[in-house]
Amino acid sequence: MGILKKIVVFFVLFVGLSVSAETLKAGVSKIGSVPNSFYGNWRVLAKIDKQSGDVYFKPVTVDVWNLSRSGDVINLNNPFTGASASVKLDYVDGNIIRFSKTGEYDGNKKLTDTVDLKLNGDTFTGVNYLTLETFSIHDKSLIKKDTAVYILKGEKISGKSITGK
Repeated sequence: MGILKKIVVFFVLFVGLSVSAETLKAGVSKIGSVPNSFYGNWRVLAKIDKQSGDVYFKPVTVDVWNLSRSGDVINLNNPFTGASASVKLDYVDGNIIRFSKTGEYDGNKKLTDTVDLKLNGDTFTGVNYLTLETFSIHDKSLIKKDTAVYILKGEKISGKSITGK
């Protein structure tokens, strides 16, 4: 009976370690597959396509995005507004990238951005899906949810990849 127990423990450990190694490999390879041309300073024009709810979303915005990488973390900074966030890389397939970020503000609101981009050299096109959730300050229950969809166009300002990828 002792040998059977050892075999079961060995099998569980072996399978568990294999699954853990594959998960780590998938996470690291995702960020490693982001084209170098994604990083740098971008001038981003966003035009609202549709929205729901009664929150005012600006019809057109022009921003500067600085996209950088530090290890396995991608950072998005806006030097004009001072906004800064680490983004979650959701999907990469060649020059198509999806990332998201979530931030809390005003004590009871949560804003989630999900951005789909298609890189084309020194430009990109894409869509930004915004969700603004407002929660009760008393019991933290969801009071309302507003959404907006922006069409994006980006032009590289600086930070061209030295490897040409």
